Amino acid sequence: MNIRYRVDLSQTERDQLTALLSGGKHPARKLKRAQILLAADAGVSDGAIATAVSVGGSTVYRTKRRFVEGNLELALAEEARPGAARKLTGREEALLVATACSRPPEGRARWTLDLLAGEMVKLTDHEALSYETVRRRLAEKALKPWQKDMWCIPKVDGTYVARMEDVLDLYGEASDPQRPVVCFDESPTQLIGEVRQPIPAAPGQPERYDCEYRRNGTANLFVFLDAHKSWRHVKVTDHRTACDFAHCMRDLADVHYAHADLIRVVLDNLSTHTAGALYETFPAPEAHRLLQRLEFHYTPKHASWLNMVEIEIGVLRGQCLDRRIGERERLVAEINAWEKQRNETGARIKWMFTTDRARVKLARAYPEAAKESEPL
Repeated sequence: MNIRYRVDLSQTERDQLTALLSGGKHPARKLKRAQILLAADAGVSDGAIATAVSVGGSTVYRTKRRFVEGNLELALAEEARPGAARKLTGREEALLVATACSRPPEGRARWTLDLLAGEMVKLTDHEALSYETVRRRLAEKALKPWQKDMWCIPKVDGTYVARMEDVLDLYGEASDPQRPVVCFDESPTQLIGEVRQPIPAAPGQPERYDCEYRRNGTANLFVFLDAHKSWRHVKVTDHRTACDFAHCMRDLADVHYAHADLIRVVLDNLSTHTAGALYETFPAPEAHRLLQRLEFHYTPKHASWLNMVEIEIGVLRGQCLDRRIGERERLVAEINAWEKQRNETGARIKWMFTTDRARVKLARAYPEAAKESEPL
């Protein structure tokens, strides 16, 4: 005879279950049982609960029984019941992992669960295998063969190490107003306008904006950052040509650091970041005058992370540009306001990676000759 168990939660138990469902990381099994108990307490039928929570009727029955005969903790902590034997043996699981790490079939960009299940049927004696079985075995091994990560793979040689240590030595120097270290880079940004006016936020309602937008072209951001003090400057231009770069260097020498004897500029390896750009833009005497006060220090190829201004550009995008700005005039105004506020608050990049730390953390990447010459 079926026994019907009635769930009557106390207010404390309701609050506990509501808090459990409102946030935090919890096992899906525990969350489902919390939903079952709250629904049962509200008088919902077992069939309706099973449909709403996507569980079987037996799960609803057992959860209610464990609560009535035991307590709330017992009902929430029900472990998975022993099921059928695993469909894949240890050897077959190893074969699955190897297959997932191999090249996908011709004509497919990546392995999917269905593809892997079909391949395992071909490679083993199984007549059929579900993608759920494959998913669980891969989850146990923390494998997701459909995912890829883009990464810069540099060629680490003597030139790479020399440029890296040169930049790190600059960062490690004490601040010298007559010989400042300025990091420089550029970043394009899109001008995105609204097609329909957004609806402002209201009590109980977040701001809403239309998914459609209008692309109003692009702009380029030249970003300067002093490595040793709280100063940065962003110049908005229409292009990023060698001529634009040359004018930025003249601004750096004649406007921003007019009284400095020598300005050490940290740059990425772009084709426009050259001394020749100044000779292509200005008369030879003017270009020569500027280059007498500029000293270029290039980061290694595929190592733009060594340019401190890359971090500042990320801050700029997160704090100021993470929204739709459709007009160039507004873009300039918003960036100027951000720049002024950040300079006045004394914000700086706290650079912790030094030459000594590089020789320890990247010891395997250093050329063999350098390793062999180190004293014992």
